[in-house]
Amino acid sequence: MADAPNHQSLIHALGADLAPVRRLRPPLWRALAWTLLLAAMAALLVWHYGLTPMLTRWRGAPDLAWAGVGAVLTALVAGWAAFSLGVPGRPVTRAWLVLPPALLWIGASGVGCLRSWVAPDTVVATMAGARGCLEFILAFSLPLSAVLVWLLRRAYPLRPVLTAAMIGVASAAGSASLLEICHEFDAAATDLAVHALAVGLVIGVNALCGGRLLRPRRPVAVR
Repeated sequence: MADAPNHQSLIHALGADLAPVRRLRPPLWRALAWTLLLAAMAALLVWHYGLTPMLTRWRGAPDLAWAGVGAVLTALVAGWAAFSLGVPGRPVTRAWLVLPPALLWIGASGVGCLRSWVAPDTVVATMAGARGCLEFILAFSLPLSAVLVWLLRRAYPLRPVLTAAMIGVASAAGSASLLEICHEFDAAATDLAVHALAVGLVIGVNALCGGRLLRPRRPVAVR
């Protein structure tokens, strides 16, 4: 019993410098917040270009529509997976959930190379024309990636490189889905090669830089 005061003073000493911790929102809620940013960008592009050109292309070549749906789903699932990986204890297998929509996106995009006709309201891209697609995906991926990294910096990802790679997948797929609104090229080999290059660059840069930014620093309370 004589040691009780010492125990109490030790407890008080250990707790004296503790700062209150603000709980993070659940991964789904934070993923929805990022989705709202993606939706706002889409709304601005629709306001500028309208929906008619995109819907005309989709009616003439349904594979383009499926590719667009796959890109949107890939962006949403990868964004949610990134936020889930930021919570210690969440299974890493959640990252694999991005595979089915990504296969839909990639597979439907590749169907365009097998068609014998050119989709309505499109032309076959030259390398010079496809350069604009590269610039579009890179330009839109930058703010989308930055917001995701910023939202995840208060989290505690135990696998920062994998988390950052999911950020890259979400941002690249989100940018590719936005491109569908104003994309004037058919899914030919040249255009697809440039898209693949852009997506690979976004994922690679995020894994390299984002992984360093997301290294665990201190634990936070997560619901």
